[in-house]
Amino acid sequence: MAKRTAIIDIGSNSARLVIFEKTSRYGFHLICEQKSKVRIGEGAYEKNSYLQPPAIRRAFLTLKSFLHTIDKYQAHKTLCVATSALRDAPNGKLFTSWIKKELGLSIKIIDGKQEAIYGAIAAKNLLPLKEGITIDIGGGSSDIALIKKGKIVDSYSLNIGTVRIKELFFDKALTSMNIHEKARAYVQTELHRLPSHFKAKLAIGIGGTARTLSKAIMKRSNYPLDQLHAFIYTLKEHRKYLEAIPLSSAKNLKKFNLKKNRYDTIREGTLIFNEILEYVGAKEVISSSVGVREGVYLEQLLRDDKHAFPQTINPSVNSILDRFKPLINIEKKRKHKLKIASSLYRVLQFQIKDNMSYEQELLYALKLTNIGKTLTIYKAHQHAFYIAMQELNYGFHHKEIVLISLLLRMHGKELLNKDLYEKYHALLPQKQELKWLSFVYTLTVFLHEASNSATIQFSFENQTLTIRSNKTLYLAKEKIKSLEKPMAFAIIVKDESKLPTHKALGI
Repeated sequence: MAKRTAIIDIGSNSARLVIFEKTSRYGFHLICEQKSKVRIGEGAYEKNSYLQPPAIRRAFLTLKSFLHTIDKYQAHKTLCVATSALRDAPNGKLFTSWIKKELGLSIKIIDGKQEAIYGAIAAKNLLPLKEGITIDIGGGSSDIALIKKGKIVDSYSLNIGTVRIKELFFDKALTSMNIHEKARAYVQTELHRLPSHFKAKLAIGIGGTARTLSKAIMKRSNYPLDQLHAFIYTLKEHRKYLEAIPLSSAKNLKKFNLKKNRYDTIREGTLIFNEILEYVGAKEVISSSVGVREGVYLEQLLRDDKHAFPQTINPSVNSILDRFKPLINIEKKRKHKLKIASSLYRVLQFQIKDNMSYEQELLYALKLTNIGKTLTIYKAHQHAFYIAMQELNYGFHHKEIVLISLLLRMHGKELLNKDLYEKYHALLPQKQELKWLSFVYTLTVFLHEASNSATIQFSFENQTLTIRSNKTLYLAKEKIKSLEKPMAFAIIVKDESKLPTHKALGI
């Protein structure tokens, strides 16, 4: 696959450009993102779906600008897809032919089922889930896919979108209640076309409406982590809030903590979202920052893997290790470090008593230990924390991201950064559990740095942790003496520390 790939997604409401850079077989990251509110479907729904001249002009200028950006970033491949507005438009193919002639850009018009599949490919690979229903509300359609056991079972497209509902109902001179009732009836009629097996407790919110609502709920809830992707909320807790938005007047939308640039279609989008959530029986919503664009990219990246990352692969971790690798030779011995950690964690279970629930997060943190040194060895642990918080985008729950990052932040004597614990405590294990994890992480780092691939064994008896090594651990001993412990116990190091005889020294 190309080193850099540009994806253009022309929706009814917005056109977006993203450019991904591949860092390894399963590693990639986003290097550019642009958006324009093209509204290519504006005015079409009342004129037999024909694209209108002002919208065509906006689309042309946007695509021309996107191509300039693609050239600047030297992307090697460009893929462009168009969705509801173009597939509904009788003059849609004329538009794509004209763009091809004028700009040299090939546009592939995809049907609603394929649009839903792209969103589902992105969700099942880049969110921490195996089951759920993706809901992608666009300007002209709402595209839905059912995921079970990590596989896309079915997809469907409904002719209900924000721009469509806005032009058919909310722009009419009706009373607020009449608008809501008529629009809701229209949406419900369309929803009855959805096959009955589209049921799931978890809904995956894709697209502008779902993102806007999630951001507002995060703000209202004083959520500690400023990251939308993989944010989860329960409908029971926020149902009244969601139900009030479609009933609001445009002037009163400011009280809902919504972004102003979404005021024009958020009532319509929330109405559609609420009705779909109710119809499929959803109890929770997980927010997705990925969708059609990532799905188009992953279809190419994973074409030889049945559109799924191998179970042992996390693309964010791979990408971080690809880009932040200052100590290549040392990191080749990473398996030795992970083995030390798992062994120590297991031996201390009698004290920790967490059934090794956080082993995966601990091992991920240890894989990423040296990433901060890419910038400088001074305060490298702080750099590692910030890199992880920003770059662990895909495949993790927020609790996992914060725990991995906080473990990377630990360094030296103290096991807990009090300020960070206070800020993120709602997403972290209990304080004592966190101290134990930090102890295991830090001690593992000390031993690995000093051991030169030694065979290390642990035992814990009579309130004493004994560390046995077939090679010297002299440098680790000094650090261990000053390391804070989660509780009172002794640490004894038994290593190979023979000194040369005095005769060898000429004394």
